[in-house]
Amino acid sequence: MTTEDDRPAPPPFGRALCAMVTPFTDSGALDLDGAQRLADRLVAAGCDGLVLSGTTGESPTTTDAEKSALVTAVREAVGSRAALVAGVGTADTRHTVELALAAEKAGADGLLVVAPYYSRPPQDALEAHFREIADACGLPLALYDIPGRTGTRIEPDTLVRLADHPRVVAVKDCSYDLLGTQKVLSRTSLAYYAGCDEQILALYAIGAAGYVSTVANVVPGLFRALLDAFDAGDTGAAARLQRRALALIEPMMAAGLPSTVTTKALLGALGLPSGPVRAPLRAADRETTAELLAAYRELTSEAAQFQA
Repeated sequence: MTTEDDRPAPPPFGRALCAMVTPFTDSGALDLDGAQRLADRLVAAGCDGLVLSGTTGESPTTTDAEKSALVTAVREAVGSRAALVAGVGTADTRHTVELALAAEKAGADGLLVVAPYYSRPPQDALEAHFREIADACGLPLALYDIPGRTGTRIEPDTLVRLADHPRVVAVKDCSYDLLGTQKVLSRTSLAYYAGCDEQILALYAIGAAGYVSTVANVVPGLFRALLDAFDAGDTGAAARLQRRALALIEPMMAAGLPSTVTTKALLGALGLPSGPVRAPLRAADRETTAELLAAYRELTSEAAQFQA
């Protein structure tokens, strides 16, 4: 029998999070109205939280002022219906602290902080970087482990040490290290979020809190249904949903183009807020967009409820 004390604590930002794109106007300006409409759609379709100004949200090419304006606008649109996690990670500790404080002021509920990229700090410097940010503000932190982009792994032992900080509460995991993930899960209370859409079920099955999905921009209900099926004990249905999602995961995430490009192309083809990408990214061509749209239609024709 499960008692109240046996149940895990609720995930800090909910279970089902979308790494939301940042809509722009045709001229390339920040489209706050579009961001509000997209955020409202995602939350209405079952997203517990939205990650703003992450990689999918083109954080490298948005200004500090745009990042703050985006948090403020989306907060106005969704109110208290969803958690807002602001991406603030940079290669500069001082700049990251400035962005963290600005996000807190703008109304974020939490921060996504990626390992500093390019400079490749050693683990002791990496740990000091995260602690300085956590000490500087009052919001909970999710640490973003994606060594394929940053060049630096947040090693499991480093995560275990950082877990003693009261504001380090979660990890967005794109490490592709199932053993390392299990080590941290077994030794800490950190909430793990699958950051790679193809690994959502695998990580959830070993104790992850949920996911931060890019594909959820276009099918926000699909992975939520996967979690619900698993929680209900229908692991077969959860596995089928994960396999079904490959129809979009592969062309959106593993087709040789950045996922921001493919996601915005598909959102635009569906008439949803997106707009152009900012240089150095380039828009998907017509053939790629047509292939994405065909994959989306095939997936949603099998499960119409995931179109919402």
